[in-house]
Amino acid sequence: MRIPRRRFLRASGVALALPCLDAFTSARAATCTTEPIRRMLCICAPLGLYSPDFFPEKAGKDYDLTPYLELLQDYRSDFTVISGLSHVGTNPGFAHQATASFLTGMPGAGRPGFQNAISLDQFAAEHIGAQTRFPSLTLSGEGLGLSWTRTGAIVPAASSPSRVFSQLFLDGRSNEVQAQIRRLEDGQSILDDVRNQATDLRSFLGSNDRDKLDEYLTSVRSLETKLLRDEGWVNTPKPKVKVEPPNDISNAADLIGRTRLLFDLAHLAFETDSTRLITIMLAGSTFAPPIQGVSLGHHDLSHHGKDPGKLEQLKRVEQETIITVRDLLAKLKGTQEEESNLLDSTMVFLGSNLGDASSHSVKNLPALLCGGGFRHGQHLVFDPQNPTPLCNLYVSMLQRLGISVDKFSSSTGTLTGLEAT
Repeated sequence: MRIPRRRFLRASGVALALPCLDAFTSARAATCTTEPIRRMLCICAPLGLYSPDFFPEKAGKDYDLTPYLELLQDYRSDFTVISGLSHVGTNPGFAHQATASFLTGMPGAGRPGFQNAISLDQFAAEHIGAQTRFPSLTLSGEGLGLSWTRTGAIVPAASSPSRVFSQLFLDGRSNEVQAQIRRLEDGQSILDDVRNQATDLRSFLGSNDRDKLDEYLTSVRSLETKLLRDEGWVNTPKPKVKVEPPNDISNAADLIGRTRLLFDLAHLAFETDSTRLITIMLAGSTFAPPIQGVSLGHHDLSHHGKDPGKLEQLKRVEQETIITVRDLLAKLKGTQEEESNLLDSTMVFLGSNLGDASSHSVKNLPALLCGGGFRHGQHLVFDPQNPTPLCNLYVSMLQRLGISVDKFSSSTGTLTGLEAT
């Protein structure tokens, strides 16, 4: 039987936008677990890090600290530096666009017809996101984020620290809470209608189309679960923190100031267990940042062409960035959690889509993994000419979150040499 196109579109259009979730417990029930809490923070420096100042020359534990790693020397036993990793199929001609693939590992970013896939954090959120009020947070210092849905749509990134702080810690007025409940009820009512329409349509479909429709109905059920979970959190008071709400920095050139605000939010979100999954895209302004001795924009400096003057200024900018990472590690390690600290339960991953911004190389991507319960204090070296997939690291990180997987995107296994404690 031929089905009118209008009828088909009415029943199927929502399917393209629905997320695929597998959280099947209420918010309150999900928080009742005896499993150890594991968290993940993924940070992308979109203009890379100057390799000679970042990577040690020697592999193993007895490497000499480079200028950037010297800034982290107090935490040497809390991090692993990794060289020689790359993403399969990434093209130097689209090196900047490869931020889209940073957490997905999908080849072809920037090329016509590119279709992205789910990012590392959103994949993890499908498994553990229901355990917290916010399944994940997607933050950015410059607008674009790192997170992508299972259908390859970008997750909007939050770039206003004051608004994120409000969402995390400020309760709405009573009338606002009731309005939120009504919105949730309306959403469930709409889903009831969509599900009924899809069920009616099923009797007219062939076997292949029925399979597709079943996938659609699964998405509807997953979204219903999300609505129920959100409803469970509406009347749950938000955690209180003894800090002043942040003031947004309007100066787009202030890369370091913006980074600090986002890192402070990440620390607070983890400390209050508001979420366990956060991504942060660092800013890469074309304007000169307010750093002493720096007169050119970060983007210009990253494309230095080995000019000594630009390299010196670039070093100042990147050192300040590493200092913000150091201060974040200090806050996490200084925050007590039961018999340990937040750093021990939190993987902090700093990396980039660029191995060398000046030449647009996408090989030998910088990678620094801190905390999270791994055996650190080493430099893991892989062959950049025959690169190990960065996604192998992602598999190891997912397993550390307690997710039973042996593959993610282009991975070939876990990352050799990286072991949990």
